[in-house]
Amino acid sequence: MTFSCLLDVKAELGECPLWSVREQALYWIDIKGQAIHRFDPDTGETAQWPVPEQIGCLALAASGGFVAGMRSGLWRIGADGQMLRKLADNPENWTTSRFNDGRCDRLGRLWAGTLDEPKAGRNAHLYRFDERGLVAVGGGLLTSNGLAFSPDNHWLYHSDTPAFTVYRYAFDLTSGEIGPRQPWIELPSSATERGRPDGAAVDAAGRYWTALYEGGRIQCYNQDGHLVGEYPLPVRCPTMVAFGGPDLKTLFVTSARAGRPAGELAAHPSSGSLFAMPVDIPGQAEPEFAD
Repeated sequence: MTFSCLLDVKAELGECPLWSVREQALYWIDIKGQAIHRFDPDTGETAQWPVPEQIGCLALAASGGFVAGMRSGLWRIGADGQMLRKLADNPENWTTSRFNDGRCDRLGRLWAGTLDEPKAGRNAHLYRFDERGLVAVGGGLLTSNGLAFSPDNHWLYHSDTPAFTVYRYAFDLTSGEIGPRQPWIELPSSATERGRPDGAAVDAAGRYWTALYEGGRIQCYNQDGHLVGEYPLPVRCPTMVAFGGPDLKTLFVTSARAGRPAGELAAHPSSGSLFAMPVDIPGQAEPEFAD
């Protein structure tokens, strides 16, 4: 199994690929390009909608359109990209913080974390949002990332990218409560090995697939946290994976080019593009936001 370039789009910071089972289409965002993108694999048609600020994550809403984590807070966005209403303010300092990776659980709650842009104070948090409002469920983070749920709903997975660590928390789907944070996967780091866990997804067998930013590859871990697969990409900075296609057996990957050295971009000209690879085990259908 190998990756191929699906869309040579050269996004600044492509992120959050999101498969709509209902539409049989892929959505994804460009954080620094401030846009929502849509791709129809059957027709090859693409569309995009600009948004007025940086957008860190996107989830489908059950009633149509999206819920998004942005710099200013959580927003409901229409199917045409129109900003409809703010659901919650970003409780942190907007000049140094924005919402980053997130997704919904199977009861339609949104889980989203923030990014501490100065990478100095560990001021980022993981949040849960539902009818009770926005609640911080974890802190002391630099870059909240890698959020995913096990198929049996017993575990919530989550990474802090600059810490080279993926954590897991015991998860109660009914209450939305989580247990203490447990280090689960700790990646090696050195002057030459800078691959660290970015966005992720879990397949139907409970395996955790993570993009290694500055690592040029995707890794797959089994439920015991053991590495069972590694798949290179022709870019250095993959950002997030998502399962899609009619049988959920296509693994999509976004990537980044913003801020990368000129030599790297010359060596990897498809940086910022969208990639895809067939897989043997399907993913899970993406839950929708309950509004």
